[in-house]
Amino acid sequence: MTPSTPTRAPDSPRSSQSPPPSGVQGDLELELLGLANALYNLGTTVINDSTKERDKIGGAKQVGLRVNEVISHLSTIDDMAQHINTMIPFQVLTDIDNARNPMHLTKERLERAATENQFMNGKIAAIDSYRKALDEALAQSFPEVQEHLQSRQLPSANLAAQPGTSSLDGSSLEAVHRDS
Repeated sequence: MTPSTPTRAPDSPRSSQSPPPSGVQGDLELELLGLANALYNLGTTVINDSTKERDKIGGAKQVGLRVNEVISHLSTIDDMAQHINTMIPFQVLTDIDNARNPMHLTKERLERAATENQFMNGKIAAIDSYRKALDEALAQSFPEVQEHLQSRQLPSANLAAQPGTSSLDGSSLEAVHRDS
């Protein structure tokens, strides 16, 4: 991979080499990144202090300094939160607390919506097919309504050609019953 090719950060919607957004949200993103680094540094310092420097007498412990860095980042984030009015869905926060990636939830919901859309399109196609069969049967049994049935099919042919539309409007069925 060349240095000019941006790479995606794991579980990130944007490439790792792109700059943060401008404004308050960009500042918040940088501060959150700083907090993540401070927490990592705190964890490594705790491990190092508990294993290597256990027996040192009078050795300067760095844990207190690392804790103060974390507290400083948390304080800054809390101050920044007063200026941001972005709403985060509670489900996203719950997923993060449960160690689930919110991107997976979004993907699952999109896939579910696509599946339900396909199912609904199948229902619409079945109803349209039934309506056509019913129109043919009505035309055979009642030749006097055939002209009305043919005039009703013209708009439905245009609507059926458009994805996401249906030609079932109820008013045409009421007109057939009213005329007969």
